Amino acid sequence: MRILLVEDDPHLNDSLAFQLTSEGFQVDTCQDGEEALYYIEENIHDLILLDRMLPRLSGTDILSQMRQTGNQTPVLLITALGTLEDKVTGLDLGADDYLVKPFAFEELMARIRCVTRRPRKLQLDEQLTYGDITYLPDENILRGPHSTCSLSKREGTLLETFLRSPNQTLSRTLLLTKVWGLDSEVEDGNLDNYIHFLRRRLKTLKSSVRIQTIRGVGYRMEG
Repeated sequence: MRILLVEDDPHLNDSLAFQLTSEGFQVDTCQDGEEALYYIEENIHDLILLDRMLPRLSGTDILSQMRQTGNQTPVLLITALGTLEDKVTGLDLGADDYLVKPFAFEELMARIRCVTRRPRKLQLDEQLTYGDITYLPDENILRGPHSTCSLSKREGTLLETFLRSPNQTLSRTLLLTKVWGLDSEVEDGNLDNYIHFLRRRLKTLKSSVRIQTIRGVGYRMEG
């Protein structure tokens, strides 16, 4: 699961990022509202931990813009503003939960688990099916018409990205960001290598699903 942590207190930002990473999450961090919007527009995160009081653009403004544009990524507001009115305002704007500072990390984890139990984008589907293939994200298992194989973590993330947007052309930039993250310095050719790996997997499974190259743009999954 990839989390975007938006918190302007450097110490708290670093501390939470370290603890979340230790719990197995992939974490991207930023410390102001405008930078947060840049990350959010990439639409690669499963959950956003959003401070309410931020430089340049407030957390509530960010949340409002997200919901107005149809972005339904779950948001957990983190703030020192803990009155009933503050909580109601945040929830009415579209927050999925509200956590008041200071808080224990154990409570944050409990809130995250609570959101993951809801039937929203954050919760991984038990399986993703397209054409004649089925992918089980939790197990990194791909099933085809005649056999089954295991995928590496990056192969699985790349395949899942295609399966969530079948018959759509996905840009190279989007795919690189989804699989390696926004700040990764991975070489562009690595994407082509992993596309080759997935094509080989599909061929081994004798699947009719194909990953087509859209020259100058990216790739599209067709079945």
